[in-house]
Amino acid sequence: MPLKIALPGTIAASLILTGCAAIPGLGPAPVDAFDISAPLKVSAPRRLSRTQILVPEPTALKLLDGEDIAIRLGGSSVQLLKGARWADRLPKLVQARVIEALQRSNSFAGVGRPGEGLAIDYQIVIEIRSFEVRVGAGGGDTAHVDLFVRLLNDRNGNVRASRSFQALVPVTGQGSDAFANALNEAFQKTATEIVSWTSASI
Repeated sequence: MPLKIALPGTIAASLILTGCAAIPGLGPAPVDAFDISAPLKVSAPRRLSRTQILVPEPTALKLLDGEDIAIRLGGSSVQLLKGARWADRLPKLVQARVIEALQRSNSFAGVGRPGEGLAIDYQIVIEIRSFEVRVGAGGGDTAHVDLFVRLLNDRNGNVRASRSFQALVPVTGQGSDAFANALNEAFQKTATEIVSWTSASI
């Protein structure tokens, strides 16, 4: 199934079924796949030209450790958004976009994943605690992202600092696109804060 990239200004990428699969009643129904993006402009309080950062794949509970988009109806009731999914496992997307945000800040000598051969000074260890749309929260639907981050000194194993980064963004509009865009905006806010905090904490 070919991937059709969305037009600029959106984060959606629709999976288009070809041939007989597009005929109603034959084959699986089309599924929309959504990506998240790193903030375009990222600033940090200082430049650490000799510091290299490793970003391992984040951890998450099973609900957030796949491609499903979580919708919280209230309390402990959670559903999965029908007909839509993330373009990859959510932890891999978060890892890739946090790395991209750190690189865009031009504040570090190197930023990468495990296995890329960097001489690591610090690790940014992320736990995805929330990445969901809360239906009816505060009178409307709200995207909620909560990333708990530990800054780990790779040379001695000590935790230099730790903090929870949270963002709430109202959902504007209806449907999967509106949910995904609100989640993307909430993620970008947390990613921007993570970059600034990392630079200030080292």
